[in-house]
Amino acid sequence: MSPRHSLANGHPYLAIPGPSVVPDRIQRAMHRTAPNIYEGELHALTTSLWPDLRALAGTTQNVAGYICNGHGLWEAADSNLFSPGDKVLLLASGVFGLGWANALTAVGVEVEVMDFGRSAAPDMARFEARLRADMGEIKAVLTTHVDTASSARTDIAALRVAMNRAGHPALLGVDCIASMGCDVFHMDDWGVDVAFTASQKGLMTPPGMGFVWFSEKAREVGRKAGLRTPYWDWTPRADGPEFWQYWHGTAPTHHLYGLREALTMILHEEGLTQVWARHDVLARTVWAAFDAWGQGVGAGQGGRIALNMADPAARARAVTAARLGAPDAQRLRQWCETMAGVTLGIGLGMATEDDPHATGFLRVAHMGHVNAHMTLGVLAVMEAGMKALGIVHGPGALEAATAVIAQATSPGAART
Repeated sequence: MSPRHSLANGHPYLAIPGPSVVPDRIQRAMHRTAPNIYEGELHALTTSLWPDLRALAGTTQNVAGYICNGHGLWEAADSNLFSPGDKVLLLASGVFGLGWANALTAVGVEVEVMDFGRSAAPDMARFEARLRADMGEIKAVLTTHVDTASSARTDIAALRVAMNRAGHPALLGVDCIASMGCDVFHMDDWGVDVAFTASQKGLMTPPGMGFVWFSEKAREVGRKAGLRTPYWDWTPRADGPEFWQYWHGTAPTHHLYGLREALTMILHEEGLTQVWARHDVLARTVWAAFDAWGQGVGAGQGGRIALNMADPAARARAVTAARLGAPDAQRLRQWCETMAGVTLGIGLGMATEDDPHATGFLRVAHMGHVNAHMTLGVLAVMEAGMKALGIVHGPGALEAATAVIAQATSPGAART
């Protein structure tokens, strides 16, 4: 065999942070002829989704569905809440927080960005101090629960506590696109007014659908929203009563069958608490491997292999961003895909393309339909690639990763 002969033939694995793996049973559920959109089965199926979507987000309040991706969800939330000239405070900890800020600015909303960089979650003391200094201008506080690029996770419960301590009446809006169904989230208990997610990550369904949950407070504040248009208006989408109103036209028929299967798997079979626990264990498995690899000095310009988020409490359970040093991350990603059939995520937004360090970042996703052998397989492939490419790394990564799995599944392990 040639030393460069690919071993990638077989079932590929897309270990990027969305679109995530679509389970076979969801694909089978979607593989059908187009249904009657005017009555019958599709209507009943859709009716069954709304209670489960509320349970997924931890709310008893309103939910509206959209045919769109995550960028569309930004616009859905923005158009239902704001008028041109309204001021919001946005806490950013990565490129997607900054992207939401840009989307707001583009429609005339005044955005004050508290940028915490790309390797740290929002600082609650700094945030609270800013709220206390506000003179009644800030209408809403917005943030990402998990920034898909940096893998920073914002403590939403602490954010609400800080708002309450400051006595600030602003709405709290949270982008949960990367976190819903992966990281613990309690909309009502945490006092969130608006949250949204897309279908292609923790919900394990192909891209194309999104959902916005909103409180009665958000509904009332948004009644005067000057940006609202007929298509984005969440009121008929949440309230109906006619079926077409839920989608402002033709429903995303086949996606709905897939989503029904996904919610059954998450809520009624595995259970949401166990889904969160699984994601936590798999995330810690990845972190353990990187911690071991980081004991060796990377060969690239970036230096030591390391996780992007140094503080474990600020790390997402859905995706892990890391640096290997330029150009080693790019070399490893290319090797994993072409030689072993594993696609890792690019280091999105961590550096500009003309930055010599831009090729030093990558991401490993562990969201949705992912289990122990999939995650351990990705880590083993990565280590094989490091060895094949001569990327200097510390020993014991696979031993450390398997130890996390073993500890979590041992007879004496605590059950959630």
